[in-house]
Amino acid sequence: EVQLVESGGGLVQPGGSLRLSCAASGFAFGSYRMTWVRRAPGKGLEWVSTISTGGASAYYADSVKGRFTISRHNAKNTLYLQLHSLKTEDTAMYYCARGSDSDYDLRGQGTQVTVSS
Repeated sequence: EVQLVESGGGLVQPGGSLRLSCAASGFAFGSYRMTWVRRAPGKGLEWVSTISTGGASAYYADSVKGRFTISRHNAKNTLYLQLHSLKTEDTAMYYCARGSDSDYDLRGQGTQVTVSS
């Protein structure tokens, strides 16, 4: 079955850190760019970051640049997003997606990140 399954979300205080994971199955993971997007409460989907197939290139939204790091382990079919210096405005459901920032064709069910004191 072709699917993406996110994990690693949770409740964290402002300034804290989390690492999100996305397990891919059913397709040639290493052949696709991969992306993280998020949806904050009451808002639309926001692109967060995209990584190239081999992991050498990464792109970030201005709102997370310098605080989040995207990475991948192709042998494990897994995508990661390391979140540092979290802010309340980072509270959102985070989804991994197959493809680039505005051109993806598969998305997981999401993992919730809540930043609150």
